[in-house]
Amino acid sequence: MNEAAAPFATPAVPVLVTERLVLSAPVLADFEHAAAYHASDRSVWDGGPHHRHHAWRIWAADVALWMLKGYGPFRVADRETGDWVGEVGIYHGDEFPEPELGWMVAPQAEGRGIAREAAVAVMDWARKHFGWDDIVNIIDPKNQRSLALALRLGGRVDARRPGIDVGDVVIVHDLRGRG
Repeated sequence: MNEAAAPFATPAVPVLVTERLVLSAPVLADFEHAAAYHASDRSVWDGGPHHRHHAWRIWAADVALWMLKGYGPFRVADRETGDWVGEVGIYHGDEFPEPELGWMVAPQAEGRGIAREAAVAVMDWARKHFGWDDIVNIIDPKNQRSLALALRLGGRVDARRPGIDVGDVVIVHDLRGRG
């Protein structure tokens, strides 16, 4: 049987728990947060702002990665309140040269280390679950906040690795020794 057409079991989305956060499978209600993000000027680094119907296509395709590739975005919730505070995970759309660690946090969660804490949990999980040696961030060079976070996470710029768009900064995280 052709491997691409072979039947497969739907992978379970793990639950990752950190000191302050619970990372779990996205739920339909999370789309409202994604739609608000994509409608805002904050989405400029992701080609936005986008209309709601376009935001749905982006979000649904990202969530479908769990079924298609066994990884994708995690819903990030505050461990005490259960409130949605962001989305952090591994993205790998058709235009991506390789899996990418990415993040989006709610405006009220910015500056609190939420993306960093969740990204560390995802990197640890990726190393343990997949055995990957590294993972990248693909970041627009004008997105100074994401660049700073990627570097604080211990990443290093690798100009030899391809991005998605011309000029993208690719930051590589060594996952060996994690997980």
